[in-house]
Order: sequence, then structure tokens, then C-alpha cells
Amino acid sequence: MSGLPDFQLPEGWSLVRMDQLAIKLKAGGTPSRKNKNFFGGEIPFVLIDDITSSGAYLKSTNESLTLAGLDACSAWMVPENAVLLSMYATIGRTAVTKFPVATNQAILAIIPKENCHPEYLSFCLEAHRLHLARLNVESTQKNINKGIVSSFPIPLPSIHEQKKIAHVLLAVLRAIEAQERIIQTTTELKKALMHKLFTEGLRNEPQKQTEIGLVPESWVVLELGALAKVGNGSTPKRLNETYWKGGTIPWLNSSKIHDQFITKAEQYVTPLAVRECHLPMVAPNSLLIAITGQGKTLGNSAITRIETCINQHLAYAQFHSESVDPDYVFWFMQTRYEFLRSIAYGGGSTKGALTCGFLKTIGIPVPSLEEQKEIVSVLQQVAQRQAFATRKQAVLQEVFRTLLYELMAAKTRVAVLETL
Repeated sequence: MSGLPDFQLPEGWSLVRMDQLAIKLKAGGTPSRKNKNFFGGEIPFVLIDDITSSGAYLKSTNESLTLAGLDACSAWMVPENAVLLSMYATIGRTAVTKFPVATNQAILAIIPKENCHPEYLSFCLEAHRLHLARLNVESTQKNINKGIVSSFPIPLPSIHEQKKIAHVLLAVLRAIEAQERIIQTTTELKKALMHKLFTEGLRNEPQKQTEIGLVPESWVVLELGALAKVGNGSTPKRLNETYWKGGTIPWLNSSKIHDQFITKAEQYVTPLAVRECHLPMVAPNSLLIAITGQGKTLGNSAITRIETCINQHLAYAQFHSESVDPDYVFWFMQTRYEFLRSIAYGGGSTKGALTCGFLKTIGIPVPSLEEQKEIVSVLQQVAQRQAFATRKQAVLQEVFRTLLYELMAAKTRVAVLETL
């Protein structure tokens, strides 16, 4: 049987072809999208994007079919506890159904026999996803077919051990999902808090209308250029080794903006590069803003905690005014992300960019230093909780990947885990 190279079958396990442990294997279909009467019914319709890699179960679908749509494409109703397998693009992505669905032609539905636990089969396919993907059919788009899946070997322990393996892995996935909910909740809370704090403050003051919107009555709006020196950096020539080799001075590119609080660099330049290329030395606790960039980079802000140089895609605001806390300005700039991007892409430009001249004119609402620090403290507490949940989720994801491999290869047995 193809697949699973160098796999050592544990004692008590058997290697079974997929078509021998399944009652049925069948792909779905898609009715003509020109006929609107085929869509918007009560039958959940599964596409590849509906099968996420974050959990074992199919959570929801973005589309639905009518009975007429189901009949038109000769699709079938996939029952509960079937395993869905992606055969195109993201080959090997799986999910278990917990409600009847229809699927498109890119998804193979597998109804396992009683000796094969659905969640175990789903996890097993995930563990051997790379082996399955290597069997793809040569075409313009990577894909596998029902024949390949039918002959794919599945390592099968007793149904009792299958259930225990699935139980352990599901427990870890639920813990990952719990952290994801905390991350989503804190993200929404932080966004709502920032809006409230920068428009209402903490003193229950009346509000006034300003050029940047409503702010508390005692606050003043000052331009960023009045609070800080604003400029941008550059990139020394890469071919000149004397600028890079043995460098000791931190140098940042625009990807570092996503660190938010920058405490280290991955790249360093030499003192010669700083002198000859006229690189500005940006002081610690300066604001950095991505003035160009792909994806979500443009418009993002960060604070550097180190003295550093930056490239031409980053602007800096080095504060000289004692009336503002740099961290307060950083948090306010988080609320200006969409505004900055709209300015960069204004006038129909497809290649967005901000200028230092424009950044100097950005209005910053300035309360007393005491209130600034209180606002920073509130937002930092929420951010710390979010960061903790993110780190915990990353650890759990690594635990899941390790357990998935160890359990499916029988390098770790569930009986051992139960004794821990």
C-alpha cells in the first residue's frame, strides 16, 4: 500500500486500506451558480475554506443549498460523524461533521465503519497529511482523487485505543480554542477601550468637538511634529560588506513594526554605514510608523525600546516634548491605523505610502501626563492578558503537534499518558 514510508506498525495495530474501513467514500458537487434558486436553502454546503485547521469538527458553512440545488448537482447528504477530506489545494485538511451537510466536488466524505472512530480517523489523516499530499495527481492544481484515498493505508489500533487517542487530542484542541476565545475577547475589549479612552478620557469631563473628533474638554490637540522630531531611515547597500559584516548597531526593517514593543533587532549595521549613509540614530522610546508595506504593515505603529537605525519604509517620531508619554502616543496611533491607510491609498493610488510631512500634521489628543499614564496602564493590562493567551495558545499548538505525531506513530501510548 502507498504512503506512510518507513512506518513501523506497533504491536496490536493493523494497517488497513481506507476503502476497507469505510462504509462509503464519495465526493460532492456544485450546482450552477447562475441559478439563484439552487442556493440559500436549509442544507449547509461545505467548501474547502469551511474546513479549518483549528479544530476537529466542522463548525459552520458560509453557503447553503436548496433541495433543488442538491438534486441539480447529484450531490448527497453527508450524515453526522462523517470525516470530510480536502482533495484540492490544501490537500488533507479534515473535519468531522456534527450535522448533515452537502459538499462540493473538492471534498471527499468518508463514513467509517464501527471499528474506526471518526475523530481518530480525522486526526490520523491530519498526522499523515504530508504523505497523502505527495501522492497528488500531476495537473495545473495539486489534487488527489478518490482512488488515491481509497488505497491509502490507515494505522488502526483497537477501537478502545482509538477513542482514547481522540479524547486526548480533542482535549488539547479545546484548550487551544479556549485561548482563541480569550484572544478574540481581549482584542474586542482593547478596541472598544481605546475608542472610549481617547474620546471620553477617565475624568467624566464634558466633550468638545475638534479636528480629530470628540475629546474631553480639558484636552488639547497638538500636531505630532510639535511633540517630536519626525524623519525616516534608509538601507545601506547590501553589496558593500563593510556596511553589514560585523555590524553592532541595530537596524530595523518594516516587518519589525508588528512586534509593537521592539526590544531587539535581527539585523545590524556597522558604524561606517551609519556615517557614510547618514543613518539617523533613533532613540529608545521613539514611535515608529510603517509608511509603506505589504499586507497589514502600512499604517501600523510600534515603540522601540532600543537605540536603533531604521530603513526607508519606516518613519520615526523622536519625542522632545515633556508633555506626552511616548507609550500614550503609541496607543493612540493604534486607533489611527485605518485612517493612515486611507490617506496612503487616497486618490486611487494602488501603491500606498505615507510621507513624513503628513505624519507631522497628525493631531494627537493630549490630556495631563497623569491621565496619560493611567490610560496607558489600563491598555497595557488588557494587552498583557492578550499576549499571555497568545503565548499559551502557541505552546498548546506545539503540544498538539507533538502529541499528534507521537500518538499516531505509537511512540507515546495513551496508557502512559493516563499514568501521568
